[in-house]
Amino acid sequence: MIEISRRRILRDGRPALVLAGEVHYFRTARAEWHERIDALREVGCDCVASYIPWLFHELPDGSLDLTGRSRPERDLAAFVDLCADRGLGFLARPGPFVMAELKNEGLPYRLYTEHPQIVPTGWSGVPAPTRTVDYLAPAFLAEVERWYAAVMPILATRLEPAGGPVIGVQLDNEIGMLAWVSNSPDLTDDLLSDFRRWCQGRHGRGLVERYPIPLHDPARWRQAVESPRESWATALRVDLGRFMRDRFARYVDALADSAGRHGIAGVPFLINIHGTEGGNGVPFAIGVSQLLRTYARPGFVAGSDHYLGELSPGVTADLHFLNAALAATCTADQPLTSLEFEAGNGDYGGNLDQSYDPATVDLKTRLFLAQGNRLINYYLLAGGINPPLEVAAGDGNDRISFTGEQHGVAAPIGPLGQRGASFDATRSVAHVAAANARWLADLDEQTDDLAVGFVPDAFMTEYHHPGSAVMTEIVEDLARYRGPGEAKAIWRGLLFGGFRFGATDLQDPRSALPRTVVVSTGRVLAADVQRRLAGHLAGGGSLLLVGRLPALDLEGRPCTILAETLRLREGAPRPGSASYYPSLVAHDIAAPMAETRTSWLAELSGPGAVPVLSDVEGRSCAVRTTIGPGRAVVAATQLPTRPDLYVQLLDWLGSPPGLGLRTDVPGVVATTGVTPTGERMLHLINPTGSAATAQVVVGDPTGLLDSPLQLPARTGRMLPLGLRLPSGGTLVSANAEITGADERTLAMGAGLGSRTEVWLRTTRPISCPTAEIRPSGEMTLVLDRGGAAVEIAFG
Repeated sequence: MIEISRRRILRDGRPALVLAGEVHYFRTARAEWHERIDALREVGCDCVASYIPWLFHELPDGSLDLTGRSRPERDLAAFVDLCADRGLGFLARPGPFVMAELKNEGLPYRLYTEHPQIVPTGWSGVPAPTRTVDYLAPAFLAEVERWYAAVMPILATRLEPAGGPVIGVQLDNEIGMLAWVSNSPDLTDDLLSDFRRWCQGRHGRGLVERYPIPLHDPARWRQAVESPRESWATALRVDLGRFMRDRFARYVDALADSAGRHGIAGVPFLINIHGTEGGNGVPFAIGVSQLLRTYARPGFVAGSDHYLGELSPGVTADLHFLNAALAATCTADQPLTSLEFEAGNGDYGGNLDQSYDPATVDLKTRLFLAQGNRLINYYLLAGGINPPLEVAAGDGNDRISFTGEQHGVAAPIGPLGQRGASFDATRSVAHVAAANARWLADLDEQTDDLAVGFVPDAFMTEYHHPGSAVMTEIVEDLARYRGPGEAKAIWRGLLFGGFRFGATDLQDPRSALPRTVVVSTGRVLAADVQRRLAGHLAGGGSLLLVGRLPALDLEGRPCTILAETLRLREGAPRPGSASYYPSLVAHDIAAPMAETRTSWLAELSGPGAVPVLSDVEGRSCAVRTTIGPGRAVVAATQLPTRPDLYVQLLDWLGSPPGLGLRTDVPGVVATTGVTPTGERMLHLINPTGSAATAQVVVGDPTGLLDSPLQLPARTGRMLPLGLRLPSGGTLVSANAEITGADERTLAMGAGLGSRTEVWLRTTRPISCPTAEIRPSGEMTLVLDRGGAAVEIAFG
């Protein structure tokens, strides 16, 4: 039985960590299936994931082959059963959309010609530039029902509750992504009628004021939406974004109902969230905003989908942000997962134009595990060969994919089964994760008394008419300041300042607010969010606000609730230029800080405001103030990524970093996790190219992990703190991570520094031929002075 509870995946009632790898059976000769699956097991994965593409299984006569009668690779049941025979789970991804670099995103060609009414237009009636469809078009849903009726029964008889390997079924893939990346809403006649009904239900008699047109006339309504006048453009942007959230949820309801009718029950439905773009992780939250109503409910699990390239300190912050944004919008039971976790060396086109450091996959995995991810699907783990289309399309390659003959040339396992450049690194970190799975599956990240305020509506920017100045102005304001802040400086400053933090959904009144909320905002901020932050201050909370003082609501109407609460006024912003170089001078709690260049600043003034930062001429652009029992620091400038500055500001606000991280190399990440029974783990990650000395305060009774630790460049460690061992007793602490543990042995990797230290509390006799064993009170120290890996045997 698969259950989702307390942000955990429970298998037969016990927390489980799932390590999956994507292997496409349809891109692999059936005679080679077993070789790819065995390679996946060698990596250390315990689950196979695969898309099940409708395009591949539908034949030219419209019939569906899932038994292999027309081609042996189409025997879906045989592949799933082979995974089960190898002792592996299976994550099924049957679409209907699958993307996966397939033509039509995996839909059969005939859908577009037989049902032209499902093909949308966008702004100004321009045809959609992608192969998207209107998800809720009746003709499309009828076709999906036919597809699900064929594929779902095969999966239903193989669900884990029925003794099979299938532990989850993904419904569609990257819903809404095609419309977002093209800024082209899916405007069909059916959708427009639905939108009008939705607006009537939401606005009632006020709808005529909002859209002063003959609403009963479909042609005038279409024109009003396709080519909005400026007088209602801002209202339309908000209505359309919220309506599409609701429509996506109804689409997923239809898919779930269909899957249920065909036997899917007792395993979670999975929703894959898009949106990293061009090496930037911030747009991922656009997908979160689009889909939050589809996944934040019982029976569903959302997973990230990220492609950000090599892990630099900047990318580290991006990945940390996308996990935090997703966690902020999940329910209290839903765990973090990653349904497409970028694996491979990044040379996707095989052109030798890039090759990631193999440590990238190791470091990314460690960060995700530290933040509480319970399922990681390495995508793409194994490449393959794109089969030909049944009917030639005359499109240059006549294969099911636009990538050519070979697919996944950058994967850890290449198209021909060869071991790729990242194979060893993927295998190494997967084995370490598996060795620590019993704890990682049950650890919750410990956080300091602060969180970054996440505002889903600030990411509702997927639809904006390119000819509308008012739409563009609001979207540009939101996009500049939201989330991690300008240049992502807030997120990096906190993360590398040693803070353990996540995000909280400021739009959800049920979300708990910690002592300090950190928010980056521009001029546009929803009234309900402004009101909530004002109430937080009035209740004795603290606020770090960076960016512009909010002055407008989401529709561009005046709204100064928060500014009035703070009793602050903001002058006109002064941007840097070729002849003006705004620089920050520190005062009060921000000192000492060297004069630092910034991109812009605006003067702040108000009663009781104490300058914290000013320009060189003394005009305050960051101030601290008290609002009754509450405290606030407000910065009308782009704060620099200075971890020490954030430590100083947050300390005054009452939320200092709990670990007290000190490091000689900026960019090290430190956090801790704890199980419900008090077992802990210290995560240290060094994404920089320099060896670092890091010191934290974790309350280690041996003092080992409170002492300076030497962390090599581009490495990470999961260090134990009071872990109960399967052999009995407790691993009190160690400066090395567990690489294996069972009833008889404990294997530890190399220690950080010149010696490996392992502190145990056990009543069983132990032996370790390669290391010294030294009793110390109630504990025993196993010491290898060469710093090598050790294996301890229990008598």
